[in-house]
Amino acid sequence: MSWVDDYKRKLCSAEEAVSLIQSHHRVYISGNAATPYVLMKALAQRKDELVDVELTHVLLLGEDPFSDPEMEGHFRHNSLFVGPADRKAINEGRSAYVPIFLHQIPELFYSGQMPIDVAMLHLSPPDEHGFMSYGVEVLASKAAAETAKYVIAQVNDKMPRVLGDSFIHVSKVDKIVEISEDLPELEKKPATEIEKKIGKFIADLIEDGSTLQLGIGGIPDAVLAELKTRRDLGVHTEMVSDGVMEGIEQGIITGARKTFHPYKVVLTFMLGSKKLYEFSNNNPIFEAHPTDYTNHPFNVARNEKMIAINSAIEVDITGQVCSDSIGTYIYSGFGGQVDFIRGAAHSKGGKPIIALPSTAKNGEVSRIVPFLKQGAGVVTTRADVRYVVTEYGVAYLHGKNLQERTEALINIAHPNFRVDLIKEAKKRNLLK
Repeated sequence: MSWVDDYKRKLCSAEEAVSLIQSHHRVYISGNAATPYVLMKALAQRKDELVDVELTHVLLLGEDPFSDPEMEGHFRHNSLFVGPADRKAINEGRSAYVPIFLHQIPELFYSGQMPIDVAMLHLSPPDEHGFMSYGVEVLASKAAAETAKYVIAQVNDKMPRVLGDSFIHVSKVDKIVEISEDLPELEKKPATEIEKKIGKFIADLIEDGSTLQLGIGGIPDAVLAELKTRRDLGVHTEMVSDGVMEGIEQGIITGARKTFHPYKVVLTFMLGSKKLYEFSNNNPIFEAHPTDYTNHPFNVARNEKMIAINSAIEVDITGQVCSDSIGTYIYSGFGGQVDFIRGAAHSKGGKPIIALPSTAKNGEVSRIVPFLKQGAGVVTTRADVRYVVTEYGVAYLHGKNLQERTEALINIAHPNFRVDLIKEAKKRNLLK
């Protein structure tokens, strides 16, 4: 049978596709801009037929039909990275969160530690050879598809064909649902004055020929805006957004001096505008890979002058970084922060950076703190942290003792909180 005939044979409605899912199944759902809303809605409509279906995934975008209280007992999230969709259900105990480094997620599936019954994916249309691209998110979808008993695909003619280790053949899919819907877009907001100051401090640490890992939001955008005079920057990152596309168009990002995948932008997912998705389609500069490749610290470290820029919720005066919770309230996840911080630390000329505004809640709360909030988790340990940047400057912590770290971090805290931080530090003999 040709792949074309096989594809047509597997075409069905969303309702028929999700009929493969049974009570007590573990279902992997692709996320970010590849969240398969049509399949999710169809599955949610089967609530009364199903009991204890586990949904595992990284970040889901948009409305989540499984988090309503009425879904308890029928569906539950076992989230590998928490977002707005499942945050409430997790903190109310109706769903669960798995703290894990992003590069280790595929091995959960391959090893059988977390066997997948059904993988529910959002793919591009097949090419002339019958291969469909995972599109804007490879992440752990490839591992889930390769180990699942059944694979259900939502095939969207608006999903770009992103190149790399990012394809699945029609023969490996059990049910196919065709749709035509725009992908979720990330609204780009102008950087604030504080973010611009942070971006300037970080940009001063970046040399020509550096390779960047950038996240989401105003600080990464502010960094890129300050790099217009740099040459031959590269990108090896978890996420690509519009800023990277703009850097390519401006000739700032070429990858010409990269020591690992030269001339390529290596990523595991992208989230941005419709223009970015169209720009990525069949564009050879992009290589999308699963997280056990992109995020593995050994691979990150193969890029010389690797600059990893990550954010935090709060940092204590000894350098401990909390990024996934506000006290006991689970907010996000480990993601790739530690993967890239450690990779950059082992890169020749690399610089791991934690960047954050000095305050939160309109200046009412310091984010440089004497102690992390009770119940807060440490994502990046104080032994891993090297650079911490706020709008007040750069603190370099590597090789520094606790007293030196404390002084450096207080110096980049907001001036309104420095007196209190000094008092607390003196109580602990961290300052004389």
